[in-house]
Amino acid sequence: MLSESIKLSQGDVKRLLGAASPDAALLYLYLKSGNPLKDAGEDLQMNASRLGCAGATLRQLGLISQDRPGSFAPGERPAYSEQDVMEAMEHENSFQSLYGEIQRLLGRSLNTEELKILLGFVRYLGLPADVISVLVCYCKDRARQKGRLRNPSLRTIEKEAYAWAEKGIDTVEEAAAYIRTQNVRASRLARLMNTLQIHGRNLTPAEERYAQSWLDMGMEEELYALAYERTCLNTGGLNWAYMNKILQRWHEQGLRTPEEVRTGDRKAGVPKGASGELGQAELDAIAKLLQEG
Repeated sequence: MLSESIKLSQGDVKRLLGAASPDAALLYLYLKSGNPLKDAGEDLQMNASRLGCAGATLRQLGLISQDRPGSFAPGERPAYSEQDVMEAMEHENSFQSLYGEIQRLLGRSLNTEELKILLGFVRYLGLPADVISVLVCYCKDRARQKGRLRNPSLRTIEKEAYAWAEKGIDTVEEAAAYIRTQNVRASRLARLMNTLQIHGRNLTPAEERYAQSWLDMGMEEELYALAYERTCLNTGGLNWAYMNKILQRWHEQGLRTPEEVRTGDRKAGVPKGASGELGQAELDAIAKLLQEG
Protein backbone atom coordinates (compact mmCIF):
# COMPACT_ATOMS: atom_id res chain seq x y z
CA MET A 1 0.00 0.00 0.00
CA LEU A 2 1.13 3.57 -0.72
CA SER A 3 1.41 5.99 2.15
CA GLU A 4 -0.67 9.17 2.19
CA SER A 5 2.33 11.50 1.85
CA ILE A 6 5.43 10.80 -0.25
CA LYS A 7 8.11 13.44 -0.74
CA LEU A 8 9.90 13.43 -4.09
CA SER A 9 12.71 15.74 -5.13
CA GLN A 10 12.35 17.76 -8.31
CA GLY A 11 15.28 15.85 -9.79
CA ASP A 12 13.64 12.48 -9.13
CA VAL A 13 10.38 13.66 -10.71
CA LYS A 14 12.24 14.89 -13.81
CA ARG A 15 14.03 11.57 -14.22
CA LEU A 16 10.82 9.59 -13.83
CA LEU A 17 8.98 11.74 -16.35
CA GLY A 18 11.90 11.54 -18.76
CA ALA A 19 11.86 7.73 -18.65
CA ALA A 20 8.20 7.68 -19.75
CA SER A 21 7.60 4.42 -17.87
CA PRO A 22 4.37 4.24 -15.80
CA ASP A 23 5.48 0.93 -14.27
CA ALA A 24 8.78 2.44 -13.10
CA ALA A 25 7.00 5.45 -11.59
CA LEU A 26 4.51 3.22 -9.77
CA LEU A 27 7.25 0.95 -8.45
CA TYR A 28 9.27 3.94 -7.25
CA LEU A 29 6.31 5.36 -5.33
CA TYR A 30 5.70 1.91 -3.85
CA LEU A 31 9.30 1.60 -2.67
CA LYS A 32 9.40 5.20 -1.38
CA SER A 33 6.44 4.30 0.81
CA GLY A 34 8.66 1.82 2.64
CA ASN A 35 7.31 -1.33 1.01
CA PRO A 36 9.72 -4.20 0.26
CA LEU A 37 10.60 -5.03 -3.33
CA LYS A 38 9.78 -8.70 -2.77
CA ASP A 39 6.08 -7.86 -2.34
CA ALA A 40 5.85 -5.43 -5.26
CA GLY A 41 4.74 -7.95 -7.88
CA GLU A 42 1.71 -9.09 -5.89
CA ASP A 43 0.77 -5.68 -4.47
CA LEU A 44 1.10 -3.83 -7.78
CA GLN A 45 -0.24 -6.74 -9.86
CA MET A 46 2.83 -6.83 -12.10
CA ASN A 47 4.16 -10.02 -13.62
CA ALA A 48 7.86 -10.85 -13.38
CA SER A 49 8.68 -9.35 -16.77
CA ARG A 50 6.98 -5.99 -16.08
CA LEU A 51 8.47 -5.81 -12.60
CA GLY A 52 11.93 -6.63 -13.92
CA CYS A 53 11.77 -3.87 -16.55
CA ALA A 54 10.44 -1.35 -14.02
CA GLY A 55 13.24 -2.18 -11.57
CA ALA A 56 15.84 -2.02 -14.33
CA THR A 57 14.61 1.42 -15.37
CA LEU A 58 14.89 2.71 -11.80
CA ARG A 59 18.41 1.31 -11.43
CA GLN A 60 19.53 2.98 -14.67
CA LEU A 61 17.98 6.27 -13.54
CA GLY A 62 19.95 5.99 -10.31
CA LEU A 63 16.76 5.94 -8.23
CA ILE A 64 17.45 2.59 -6.59
CA SER A 65 20.85 1.12 -5.83
CA GLN A 66 22.54 -1.65 -7.75
CA ASP A 67 25.81 -3.52 -7.47
CA ARG A 68 28.26 -2.20 -10.04
CA PRO A 69 30.37 -4.86 -11.77
CA GLY A 70 33.50 -2.74 -11.63
CA SER A 71 35.35 -0.87 -14.35
CA PHE A 72 35.90 -2.32 -17.81
CA ALA A 73 38.37 -0.90 -20.32
CA PRO A 74 38.80 -2.09 -23.93
CA GLY A 75 42.58 -2.02 -23.55
CA GLU A 76 42.36 -4.45 -20.65
CA ARG A 77 40.52 -7.15 -22.60
CA PRO A 78 42.62 -10.34 -22.66
CA ALA A 79 44.45 -10.93 -25.92
CA TYR A 80 42.54 -14.00 -27.05
CA SER A 81 44.35 -16.25 -29.51
CA GLU A 82 43.04 -18.11 -32.52
CA GLN A 83 43.33 -21.24 -30.38
CA ASP A 84 41.02 -19.71 -27.78
CA VAL A 85 38.47 -19.01 -30.50
CA MET A 86 38.76 -22.52 -31.97
CA GLU A 87 38.32 -24.15 -28.57
CA ALA A 88 35.24 -22.04 -27.86
CA MET A 89 33.78 -22.91 -31.26
CA GLU A 90 34.42 -26.63 -30.75
CA HIS A 91 33.57 -27.12 -27.09
CA GLU A 92 31.14 -24.35 -26.07
CA ASN A 93 27.72 -24.93 -27.60
CA SER A 94 26.47 -21.59 -26.35
CA PHE A 95 29.28 -19.76 -28.15
CA GLN A 96 28.61 -21.71 -31.33
CA SER A 97 24.96 -20.67 -31.22
CA LEU A 98 25.88 -17.06 -30.45
CA TYR A 99 28.36 -16.98 -33.34
CA GLY A 100 25.67 -18.15 -35.76
CA GLU A 101 23.09 -15.68 -34.42
CA ILE A 102 25.41 -12.67 -34.68
CA GLN A 103 26.37 -13.62 -38.23
CA ARG A 104 22.67 -13.82 -39.11
CA LEU A 105 21.95 -10.42 -37.54
CA LEU A 106 24.87 -8.73 -39.31
CA GLY A 107 24.28 -10.55 -42.58
CA ARG A 108 27.87 -11.66 -43.04
CA SER A 109 30.55 -14.01 -41.76
CA LEU A 110 32.74 -12.96 -38.85
CA ASN A 111 36.51 -13.06 -39.27
CA THR A 112 38.91 -14.30 -36.61
CA GLU A 113 39.54 -10.86 -35.11
CA GLU A 114 35.80 -10.26 -34.79
CA LEU A 115 35.37 -13.64 -33.13
CA LYS A 116 37.98 -12.59 -30.56
CA ILE A 117 35.90 -9.49 -29.82
CA LEU A 118 32.77 -11.63 -29.49
CA LEU A 119 34.60 -13.98 -27.14
CA GLY A 120 35.51 -10.95 -25.03
CA PHE A 121 31.80 -10.06 -24.70
CA VAL A 122 31.21 -13.48 -23.16
CA ARG A 123 34.33 -14.15 -21.10
CA TYR A 124 35.58 -10.69 -20.12
CA LEU A 125 32.37 -8.65 -19.92
CA GLY A 126 30.26 -11.61 -18.80
CA LEU A 127 27.33 -10.73 -21.07
CA PRO A 128 24.80 -13.53 -21.66
CA ALA A 129 24.12 -14.57 -25.26
CA ASP A 130 20.57 -13.19 -25.30
CA VAL A 131 21.80 -9.78 -24.07
CA ILE A 132 24.50 -9.75 -26.76
CA SER A 133 21.84 -10.40 -29.41
CA VAL A 134 19.76 -7.50 -28.09
CA LEU A 135 22.90 -5.34 -28.06
CA VAL A 136 23.62 -6.05 -31.73
CA CYS A 137 20.02 -5.30 -32.70
CA TYR A 138 20.20 -2.02 -30.78
CA CYS A 139 23.42 -0.99 -32.52
CA LYS A 140 21.88 -1.83 -35.90
CA ASP A 141 18.84 0.33 -35.13
CA ARG A 142 21.03 3.24 -34.01
CA ALA A 143 23.02 3.02 -37.25
CA ARG A 144 19.77 3.13 -39.28
CA GLN A 145 18.54 6.14 -37.27
CA LYS A 146 21.72 7.97 -38.20
CA GLY A 147 21.19 7.23 -41.89
CA ARG A 148 23.86 4.57 -42.24
CA LEU A 149 23.08 1.82 -44.73
CA ARG A 150 25.69 -0.69 -43.57
CA ASN A 151 25.49 -2.71 -40.38
CA PRO A 152 27.89 -1.64 -37.63
CA SER A 153 31.23 -3.38 -37.23
CA LEU A 154 32.02 -5.57 -34.23
CA ARG A 155 34.52 -2.90 -33.17
CA THR A 156 31.72 -0.32 -33.06
CA ILE A 157 29.44 -2.74 -31.20
CA GLU A 158 32.27 -3.42 -28.75
CA LYS A 159 32.26 0.21 -27.61
CA GLU A 160 28.56 -0.05 -26.76
CA ALA A 161 29.11 -3.44 -25.09
CA TYR A 162 31.62 -1.88 -22.67
CA ALA A 163 29.14 0.91 -21.93
CA TRP A 164 26.47 -1.68 -21.12
CA ALA A 165 28.84 -3.63 -18.89
CA GLU A 166 29.74 -0.43 -17.00
CA LYS A 167 26.04 0.26 -16.45
CA GLY A 168 25.42 -3.25 -15.19
CA ILE A 169 23.17 -4.21 -18.12
CA ASP A 170 23.42 -7.98 -18.05
CA THR A 171 19.82 -9.18 -18.38
CA VAL A 172 17.23 -8.82 -21.12
CA GLU A 173 15.08 -6.78 -18.72
CA GLU A 174 17.94 -4.36 -18.06
CA ALA A 175 18.60 -4.10 -21.79
CA ALA A 176 14.92 -3.46 -22.58
CA ALA A 177 14.70 -0.71 -19.94
CA TYR A 178 17.87 0.95 -21.24
CA ILE A 179 16.71 0.85 -24.87
CA ARG A 180 13.34 2.29 -23.90
CA THR A 181 15.03 5.18 -22.11
CA GLN A 182 17.37 5.81 -25.04
CA ASN A 183 14.48 5.73 -27.53
CA VAL A 184 12.56 8.30 -25.49
CA ARG A 185 15.67 10.46 -25.40
CA ALA A 186 16.19 10.08 -29.16
CA SER A 187 12.57 11.08 -29.78
CA ARG A 188 12.97 14.22 -27.66
CA LEU A 189 16.21 15.05 -29.48
CA ALA A 190 14.49 14.67 -32.86
CA ARG A 191 11.73 17.08 -31.80
CA LEU A 192 14.34 19.56 -30.57
CA MET A 193 16.15 19.36 -33.93
CA ASN A 194 12.86 20.06 -35.69
CA THR A 195 12.32 23.09 -33.43
CA LEU A 196 15.79 24.34 -34.38
CA GLN A 197 15.01 23.84 -38.09
CA ILE A 198 17.77 21.27 -38.49
CA HIS A 199 16.84 18.82 -41.23
CA GLY A 200 18.67 16.38 -43.45
CA ARG A 201 21.79 16.03 -41.30
CA ASN A 202 23.02 14.72 -37.97
CA LEU A 203 24.22 16.98 -35.19
CA THR A 204 27.94 17.45 -34.79
CA PRO A 205 29.41 16.14 -31.50
CA ALA A 206 29.58 19.69 -30.10
CA GLU A 207 25.98 20.44 -31.13
CA GLU A 208 24.78 17.17 -29.60
CA ARG A 209 26.45 18.03 -26.29
CA TYR A 210 24.57 21.32 -26.22
CA ALA A 211 21.27 19.63 -27.17
CA GLN A 212 21.60 16.84 -24.59
CA SER A 213 22.45 19.33 -21.83
CA TRP A 214 19.29 21.29 -22.70
CA LEU A 215 17.12 18.18 -22.58
CA ASP A 216 18.60 17.36 -19.17
CA MET A 217 17.25 20.68 -17.89
CA GLY A 218 13.75 19.19 -17.99
CA MET A 219 12.00 22.22 -19.46
CA GLU A 220 8.77 22.15 -21.46
CA GLU A 221 9.47 21.79 -25.16
CA GLU A 222 7.75 25.11 -25.93
CA LEU A 223 10.49 26.82 -23.93
CA TYR A 224 13.16 25.61 -26.34
CA ALA A 225 11.13 27.12 -29.19
CA LEU A 226 10.94 30.43 -27.31
CA ALA A 227 14.69 30.44 -26.69
CA TYR A 228 15.32 29.64 -30.36
CA GLU A 229 13.04 32.48 -31.47
CA ARG A 230 14.82 34.99 -29.23
CA THR A 231 18.22 33.72 -30.37
CA CYS A 232 17.29 34.22 -34.03
CA LEU A 233 15.87 37.70 -33.36
CA ASN A 234 18.96 38.79 -31.45
CA THR A 235 21.70 37.12 -33.53
CA GLY A 236 20.13 36.57 -36.95
CA GLY A 237 20.09 32.78 -36.76
CA LEU A 238 20.84 29.75 -34.62
CA ASN A 239 23.77 30.54 -32.36
CA TRP A 240 24.33 27.57 -30.06
CA ALA A 241 26.39 29.43 -27.45
CA TYR A 242 23.90 32.32 -27.33
CA MET A 243 20.89 30.02 -26.99
CA ASN A 244 22.74 28.04 -24.34
CA LYS A 245 23.22 31.21 -22.28
CA ILE A 246 19.49 31.96 -22.46
CA LEU A 247 18.48 28.44 -21.41
CA GLN A 248 21.07 28.30 -18.64
CA ARG A 249 19.77 31.59 -17.23
CA TRP A 250 16.17 30.34 -17.26
CA HIS A 251 17.25 27.04 -15.73
CA GLU A 252 19.12 28.80 -12.91
CA GLN A 253 16.02 30.92 -12.25
CA GLY A 254 13.86 27.78 -12.05
CA LEU A 255 11.77 28.73 -15.10
CA ARG A 256 10.29 25.69 -16.84
CA THR A 257 7.50 27.01 -19.08
CA PRO A 258 7.05 29.95 -21.50
CA GLU A 259 4.42 31.43 -19.19
CA GLU A 260 6.86 31.40 -16.28
CA VAL A 261 9.41 33.20 -18.46
CA ARG A 262 6.90 35.84 -19.55
CA THR A 263 5.74 36.31 -15.95
CA GLY A 264 9.35 36.79 -14.91
CA ASP A 265 9.82 39.31 -17.73
CA ARG A 266 6.81 41.33 -16.58
CA LYS A 267 7.97 41.34 -12.96
CA ALA A 268 11.41 42.48 -14.01
CA GLY A 269 9.96 45.23 -16.20
CA VAL A 270 11.65 43.91 -19.34
CA PRO A 271 10.31 45.60 -22.51
CA LYS A 272 8.25 43.31 -24.72
CA GLY A 273 10.48 41.56 -27.24
CA ALA A 274 13.68 42.40 -25.40
CA SER A 275 13.75 39.59 -22.84
CA GLY A 276 16.39 36.95 -23.30
CA GLU A 277 18.89 39.39 -24.78
CA LEU A 278 22.45 39.21 -23.52
CA GLY A 279 24.73 42.09 -22.69
CA GLN A 280 27.63 43.17 -24.90
CA ALA A 281 30.17 41.60 -22.56
CA GLU A 282 28.42 38.23 -22.83
CA LEU A 283 28.17 38.57 -26.62
CA ASP A 284 31.89 39.35 -26.84
CA ALA A 285 32.67 36.29 -24.68
CA ILE A 286 30.53 34.09 -26.91
CA ALA A 287 32.19 35.46 -30.06
CA LYS A 288 35.59 34.64 -28.58
CA LEU A 289 34.50 31.09 -27.79
CA LEU A 290 33.24 30.61 -31.33
CA GLN A 291 36.51 31.89 -32.78
CA GLU A 292 38.46 29.46 -30.59
CA GLY A 293 36.67 26.50 -31.97
